[in-house]
Amino acid sequence: QVQLVESGGGLVQPGGSLRLSCAASGSIFNIYSMAWFRQAPGKQRELVATVTNTGSTNYADAVKGRFTISRDNVKNMVYLQMNSLKPEDKALYYCNLKRWVLASYSNDWGQGTQVTVSS
Repeated sequence: QVQLVESGGGLVQPGGSLRLSCAASGSIFNIYSMAWFRQAPGKQRELVATVTNTGSTNYADAVKGRFTISRDNVKNMVYLQMNSLKPEDKALYYCNLKRWVLASYSNDWGQGTQVTVSS
């Protein structure tokens, strides 16, 4: 079992910044990547950013240049620094951990943290 707990969401004005954190605990082994996804009301969950076990990162086009994902392998944490926030960034942000288990990938999810961008 893997537990993922997100924190750091909140209300921020357009142009502001937030830093999301995700703490992973439990059966953490064979990690392939950690990522942030988001889901806005009425929309599908979408990938925001990914960091692999080798440190390689990938971002959605909508957040490139504004968001930065980072990972602390010692603390089993993943972070998302969000700058220049826009109203369209409003969503429930989920932490994801992908592991290689029994010859296939296994995904674990947190409960989500709400980000609201509004003046």
